[in-house]
Amino acid sequence: MQTLAVDIATTFVDDAAALATGLGRALLRFAMAPINRIANACDVAGVLAERRATLRMWRASRARARHEGRRFSLLGRFSPFRHLAHLT
Repeated sequence: MQTLAVDIATTFVDDAAALATGLGRALLRFAMAPINRIANACDVAGVLAERRATLRMWRASRARARHEGRRFSLLGRFSPFRHLAHLT
């Protein structure tokens, strides 16, 4: 049985990690905005739009699989080759 102090400390650490992650994502999005605008302007063939649509479909299927009770393995999440799937 955990004590109240351990519970409070764990909650604090989890909240601090979530805050740091959120701030990091916000800063990265702000810094990458000009680069994304240039990339979208130069995307004549529509490759970026296709990649975004594929990502949305993948997220929807993942959410559907979670809803059905299937889980994805952690090995797939931490695999160094997970971002290379579009090359096959």
